[in-house]
Amino acid sequence: MNIIAATKNEGKIREIEKIFGELGIKVISQEQAGIEIDAEETGDTFEKNALIKARAVAMLTDDIVLSDDSGLCVEALGGAPGVHSARYAGEGASDAERINKLLGEMEGVKNRSAKFVTCAAMVFPDGTEVTARGEVLGKILTEPDGENGFGYDPIFYSDELAKSFARADDDEKNSVSHRGRALRALYEIVKDAIAAKEE
Repeated sequence: MNIIAATKNEGKIREIEKIFGELGIKVISQEQAGIEIDAEETGDTFEKNALIKARAVAMLTDDIVLSDDSGLCVEALGGAPGVHSARYAGEGASDAERINKLLGEMEGVKNRSAKFVTCAAMVFPDGTEVTARGEVLGKILTEPDGENGFGYDPIFYSDELAKSFARADDDEKNSVSHRGRALRALYEIVKDAIAAKEE
């Protein structure tokens, strides 16, 4: 049995493989499966967007499909950028441009509380849908700190790691990763169902 990851992001695929490989299931990207589709994320929650992506790929295969949607939620900005994290500074904007926009909006703001959120969704061939959520708490720094990671990592200070995500190495970040937590939660929900289908 295969799981098709509804993503072209190699980093995400490796993380999914690491967790779901324990079930003896091969994880392949939608590209490897020959599925060329880029579903438009029109949902107003991470759960809705993750399901939009999974359903779009599931319509084109008989395999299990897994997808996720992630973003940064800043308390003082009412949860923004949230589901718009990737497009926060406009289509095609760089990580640096998104960071600069966010830091500009946070200038002089005392409440720096923020969290990274991921929702993982799985759609089975019989139409069954399962979602799980993962979060990591922290705060927004006043300037970028560190060279590792991507996206908003340089300005996100992880409470658990006591450093910015951009100062953490891969193992440190993965130990508290919102995506890792969502995937592990999903794994716990579906592992028995998948094992039963394998019998």
